[in-house]
Amino acid sequence: MEGGLITARNDSMMASDADAPRDVGYKKVPLLNAFVHDVTMDEVVQDFTEGLMLTLHVDMIMKLQKDRDFYEIFNKFDLITCDSQIMYFATKFMGTSVKERVSGSDYFPKFYMYHKNNPDVTVFMCGGKPGIAEIAARKINAKVEREFICGTYAPSFDYDQKPEEIEHIIDLINASGATVLLVGLGGGRQEKFIIQYRDRLPNVRLFLPLGGTIDYEAGTFKRPPSWITEAGLEWLYRLVKEPRQRWHRYIVHEPPFLWKILLQRFGLYRDPFAKKQ
Repeated sequence: MEGGLITARNDSMMASDADAPRDVGYKKVPLLNAFVHDVTMDEVVQDFTEGLMLTLHVDMIMKLQKDRDFYEIFNKFDLITCDSQIMYFATKFMGTSVKERVSGSDYFPKFYMYHKNNPDVTVFMCGGKPGIAEIAARKINAKVEREFICGTYAPSFDYDQKPEEIEHIIDLINASGATVLLVGLGGGRQEKFIIQYRDRLPNVRLFLPLGGTIDYEAGTFKRPPSWITEAGLEWLYRLVKEPRQRWHRYIVHEPPFLWKILLQRFGLYRDPFAKKQ
């Protein structure tokens, strides 16, 4: 199991009526053993104000082929968007195209500007390297012209092995009074954190696992030009920029996605966690 966040299932990780996602009213478009909702960016920003959101990209959908714990919590999220131009192209290839790509890094700036004058919306940022979330918070708060980001914390890499640090994180979030929690702990880990601890965060109405968004907002990692993203080449841009950190993800981990999509197109894909009949 990746990241070691969950060593044993507990009540918060088991299916129940309370855990079941609500019907957000958007069509589900299947992709391998997952799905994305056919939703536009404007619909997400304006209409999805409460619940659990997941922005699905290729790295995460490949983790869903191997990580059973991640697979078993996937369906607990209320809204799942297509956070990948390659996945958007895949839906077109499958003949079930979604309206558009809704990436977390594009969504969050629109979100905070849309709620600029809504004092009921405040955000706690959990993730990033030490000091990065603070930079992002200062920049966002300057744009919004209020304390929109009301708290930050950069967990240690092995925070999930430290119960006292988890308790500290929960205390910080609750003390901040934030109504929105942005978690940037990497695909899979951040979603597990939300599912495992959301019941202990009574003030939070909207949960946003948004990966590298904190780095983008802080300016520590530059986004590529829009034409690169729209062409589905953002992976190459990142690989060139950070070859040592990115080569395994983009050369080894993610390319099998294309083969699996081809198998699914011809009815040959098999969910590795599907129950045997």
